[in-house]
Parts: sequence; C-alpha cells; structure tokens
Amino acid sequence: MSPSTPSSSTKERKKYNELLNSVKLTEKISDIEIEEKLKKLRRLIVLYGIPTSTPNLRPLVWKLLLKVHDLDSHQYLKLVSKGRSSVADKIRNDASRTLKSDVEFQRIVGESKLIRLLDAFAWRTEEKSDGESLYVQGMNVLAAPFLYVQPTELEAFNCFSRFIELTCPLYVLPTLEGVHRGLRLVDKCLQIVDNKLYSHLRRHNLTAEIYAFPCLCRFLLTNTSDKFTAVLTLSACTPPLDQVLCLWDFLLAFGPHMNVLCVIAQVLLMRDDLLSSSSPMKLLRMFPPLDAQPIISIAVTLVRDIPEDVSVVANKYLGIPLTTLRYTMIWLDIVLTHGKTIRM
Repeated sequence: MSPSTPSSSTKERKKYNELLNSVKLTEKISDIEIEEKLKKLRRLIVLYGIPTSTPNLRPLVWKLLLKVHDLDSHQYLKLVSKGRSSVADKIRNDASRTLKSDVEFQRIVGESKLIRLLDAFAWRTEEKSDGESLYVQGMNVLAAPFLYVQPTELEAFNCFSRFIELTCPLYVLPTLEGVHRGLRLVDKCLQIVDNKLYSHLRRHNLTAEIYAFPCLCRFLLTNTSDKFTAVLTLSACTPPLDQVLCLWDFLLAFGPHMNVLCVIAQVLLMRDDLLSSSSPMKLLRMFPPLDAQPIISIAVTLVRDIPEDVSVVANKYLGIPLTTLRYTMIWLDIVLTHGKTIRM
C-alpha cells in the first residue's frame, strides 16, 4: 500500500462513492445484498485504504461496516440525562488521560464529550445487566476514535456501543478475559510465523503478556509510569492518531481479531533490532510510532500462515462468530492468491 497520487485518489473516491450511493439509494435491500456490498467495501479498504481527501467518507464507511443505520436520539438523551454513572470516578480518571498530548483530538473531542458518552454507555449496560456496569479501563481509548471520526456524539455513541457489544464482547469483561486470550494468541501466532524471533524473546523471558500488554504509551498517558496495552486498545494507544484511524479502517472491515496479527506485524517490523539486542525488552517497552500501511500489509500476508486450529481458538478470543473468522481468512487468501496484494 502506498500513498495515492491525486489521480488515483480521485478514482478511489469515485469507487467508494458509487458503492455508498448504491446503498443509500436502495430503499429495500436484502441481507444478502448488504453482505455483497460489504464484501466490495472490504476489498476497497484492503487494497486502497479510505481516501482522506473526502472528510465525510470514513464516518459513512465505519457506520456501514458496523451496520449502524437507525440513530435513536431520544434513547441517548435519556441516558445522558441520568448524569453521573456508578463508575463515574473511573471514567473521569481515564478520560483525563486519553490522548492528552494530541492537540487535534483535544480540540475536536475534548474530555467532556468522552465522559458524557462513557457515562451513557455505563447506564446502558447497567440497564441490560441487572444494575452492573460493564465499563472497564480501556474503553475510553476505544471510544476516542469514534468521537473523533463521527460528526455527532449520537453517531459516535451508536458506533461505539455496537462495536463493543457485538464485535468484541469478551474483550471488555472486567476480567479482561478476551484480552488475555488474545495475548496468548499473539505468542502462538508469532511462534508459527517466526519461530526464531519467538525463541529469542522467550530466552529473555518475554511473552506477549509482558511486552504487548503493559507497553508504556507516551501518547495515551501523561504519567509515563502508567501502563496500557496495544492489544486491549486495538493499537489506539500508539501514535500518531491519523495512522490509528487507517489501521482501524482495516480492523472494522475484517474484525478486531485481526489485531493479533497487527500486533505481531509491529513486532516483526522491529525484528532485526530485536534479534541483535541482548535486552529486547528495552526496545519493546514502547512500540515505534504507528505506520498503518506496512502493518496491514504484513498482517494480511500472515493470514496464510495461520492454521485452521488456531483460527478456531481465535473464535474464543473476542467471542465473535467462527464464520466471521473463516470468512476473513478465506477471503484475504483469495485476494492474495489472485495477485491483488496490498501495494507496498
């Protein structure tokens, strides 16, 4: 994948607009037709990315991928009117540190919108789970891209809620069960795709639980002694934000389970330095600035190396349908087999 020229960018925008208009202009569309259009949309994303020259394109694509169509403003206002939730102190503590050093994020989103959305989500989960809020640390970072990308708070709330509740329910349990499973998958997949690097890290007592979970994030946190995670936040904690959004285009298109391979891709980009280092943890303590294009390119090519039994295990990683995983692996493999590789 490479930066688009003005002419190619225009062609890509045209392809996106034609596809999106075909969805909007169709009053009644079957589930089969929707899935066919989503396949085309995913293909555009994996081959070209989403052109940034059209500001309203990414918000529309994200909503389509998440199947967010109906926006219930009354419900959101009702949740907001309840005020502080039972986890309000946690939310405010987390919100105060979220993307604090990103001036553009603070200008567009700021702390108050993030707090309001998270309080509303906490109330929503309490209503659905007999008074127990399902808010966990890390949701603040997962909500941030939606607030930054979507034009309204209502749209951001609906996208965030659907993303959390339907695409990665195990990911945000209080026990972080899905995250720990994901970390074990990082180790398993790294061993499969690069046993030499995996063995080198193991000789230094390094597993994903150590280097991928508590990576220090200068971008996310103002206090550098605090810890966060590339796996928990789907790499949203690694700067710069514009590259996070490009990576999320891919993750929303093919599923957050692909983040396992994206984390591995980030490690592989450091491979030579890690293998030559007697203290690799010093390098892994903070991932380099995010560059979405090579990460996606590597992650897509790694798909072929992952056996089906590991894909089955990944089903339990986030609690997503196994058919989604198989579709991802098979479809990406078809793209590669027919020579439609990501442009480097």
